[in-house]
Amino acid sequence: MAATIEETFQRPVGELLRGWRERRRLSQLELANRVEVSTRHVSFVETGRSKPSRDMVLRLAEHLDVPLRDRNQLLLAGGFAPIYSEASLHSPAMLAVRTTLRRLLKAHEPFPALVVDRWWNIVETNAGIRIFTAGVDEKLLQAPINALRLTLHPDGLAKRIGNIAEVRASALASLQRQAASTADPELQDLYDELRAYAVDDKPAPPGPAEVVIPFKLTHDGRELSLLTMIATFGTPLDVTVSELMIESFYPADDATAEYLRSLS
Repeated sequence: MAATIEETFQRPVGELLRGWRERRRLSQLELANRVEVSTRHVSFVETGRSKPSRDMVLRLAEHLDVPLRDRNQLLLAGGFAPIYSEASLHSPAMLAVRTTLRRLLKAHEPFPALVVDRWWNIVETNAGIRIFTAGVDEKLLQAPINALRLTLHPDGLAKRIGNIAEVRASALASLQRQAASTADPELQDLYDELRAYAVDDKPAPPGPAEVVIPFKLTHDGRELSLLTMIATFGTPLDVTVSELMIESFYPADDATAEYLRSLS
């Protein structure tokens, strides 16, 4: 079981760094070569025989691809103040980010698009998202609305997704990788919950001409075929911004495109 935040702060910084190195499947030699220090120094840091400077903690974290939230935790464990802010998306400091997100979402209409946080909770949507919320159980629309739970819950979109086995398998595999990459216990809990929804369905093998799994959704008696793309902010320096994901849905065929335009 992953450690809680309180347990993390009680663990030495070297032990935390060793955990991230092992999670990234790197040897001490490989990490030392990337950071351009000796293997002995990496070993001493991990065992607590050497106290790393703030710069060394950050260099190791960068080469281990540690998320910004967890870099702050490493700094605290090393006796340093966090350097990455974590502003609310609705704070004045986030006005430019908020404006950019809303412009992107609006420009994508009439096709659906939404913004989610690290835990897949929806923080912004455009008008096109109504095709996903229509007819689902009200309990799944209580804030915070979780996009993955909304999709895979038996009382959510699952009953309207024609290829639910393929969509479920893809979503669970992606979430499992995210949980393993971040060591986030909340993501692991979400994965365990969503996995419990699964029935004994088996995804069909991809056809020879398929390059991506479409999202086949029934809406008002029509089967819509959608492709999805996920984008993130480049070079973020704020924890909140670094964890935002923009998921945009595109029509996979002309009939879907025409129907979605007609709804607007």
